[in-house]
Amino acid sequence: MADPTPVFDDLREESEELDRLVAELSPTQWALPTPAPRWTVTHQIAHLAWTDHAALLAVTDADAFRTLAEKALIAPDSFVDEGAEEGARIPPAELLPRWREGCTALATALRTAPPGARIPWYGPPMSAASMATARLMETWAHGQDVADALGVVRPPTDRLRHVARIGVRARDYAFGVQGLTPPAEEFRVELIGPSGDLWAYGPEHAPQCVTGPAHDFCLLVTRRAHRADLAVRADGPDADRWLDIAQAFAGPPGTGRAPKGAAR
Repeated sequence: MADPTPVFDDLREESEELDRLVAELSPTQWALPTPAPRWTVTHQIAHLAWTDHAALLAVTDADAFRTLAEKALIAPDSFVDEGAEEGARIPPAELLPRWREGCTALATALRTAPPGARIPWYGPPMSAASMATARLMETWAHGQDVADALGVVRPPTDRLRHVARIGVRARDYAFGVQGLTPPAEEFRVELIGPSGDLWAYGPEHAPQCVTGPAHDFCLLVTRRAHRADLAVRADGPDADRWLDIAQAFAGPPGTGRAPKGAAR
């Protein structure tokens, strides 16, 4: 990315939108369950505060982050839930400013990171722009969980372009984490952005393709909605399989969301 400023700005705006959603919540609302099993609104913000802190360490103190990452390796399937559970024990009146301070500190660290710096993470090292993109994706996805818990409909924005791009680039990872061999050929992905423009990825004449609204695609790759409830379509057997397993985030895929109306 030649100029990373736009993604830094979009990360700030995404965080501000979520802040507006939770700033005036009552204690009862903070305790509302979200679609993530056993996670309340408080757990969602606690998780974001925890991961922002980890990202800040990765940018500013690689040794401290390495120690944190080693702890994660001891319990790879539970350390995320444990971090959220620990943070959720903090009263919202203390948790909210802690999350805000972490957002601000991370934003500053990313903007001032040396050009070309490679930041360690739980997967491969990444650039400051890629780290900001990943944080935006997670902020949007967990913000969706909060919005669902509150019964709020958030208008999609063109900031979703970053989420869509991660989802496309993570195609082979999604196959691999399921123990499947990724397809040898690229797919064509054509998405209609919130402003009505076309977001296209992959070879124009690829034999397999995925099409649909960008918002629906982002819900799919963050596993915030079931494929059956989205207007994302695949042409080709491998592309069709991808829509069942797509994920834009690192780590276990989880169970995903049940279709609307499914028995619980």
